[in-house]
Amino acid sequence: MHDELIARLRRHAEFWPEQRELAARFVAFVTAHPDCLLRTCGPGHITASAWILSADGERALLTHHRKLGRWLQLGGHVDGEPRVELAALREAQEESGMARFRFVPWSGSELIPLDLDVHSIPARRDEPEHLHWDVRFLLQAEPGQQVVCSPESNELRWFTADELAQVTDEDSVRRLGAKAASLRSR
Repeated sequence: MHDELIARLRRHAEFWPEQRELAARFVAFVTAHPDCLLRTCGPGHITASAWILSADGERALLTHHRKLGRWLQLGGHVDGEPRVELAALREAQEESGMARFRFVPWSGSELIPLDLDVHSIPARRDEPEHLHWDVRFLLQAEPGQQVVCSPESNELRWFTADELAQVTDEDSVRRLGAKAASLRSR
């Protein structure tokens, strides 16, 4: 049912062997939950996010997330979109106010997720605690665009690698930055 997503997850594991076990957990989750792309999937659902590089590749765009109160990459629910990379692109556009991005082709011509992460989302109002199974892609903003803060954010800001280390201790955010940096140095 979700053959393209499963193929991307398996290819991710080949490129990032340290996430092989996690990728297998993702495949098991997707296989066990045909509704995994919908918010209504009780135990959790697939989400998509983007590590966004500036046009010069020197900085990354983070949002100070309004609900979670932390600096994070941009992303959110896939809302049934089977091509999760398109959901990551949509979220990047909606949350940054920028329209033009390109996927960074770090794996040749094939689009493979940069990172995978599973994290718990706390209960809020009528929504119980659940998991976000986040599939993350590497995007680069086209030059000449201004960021515009969405209602989901307290603030949007570009960070260098050194600045990133000063504003977050989130392992998954630091891991995204390190992976993006390792690809740039290849």
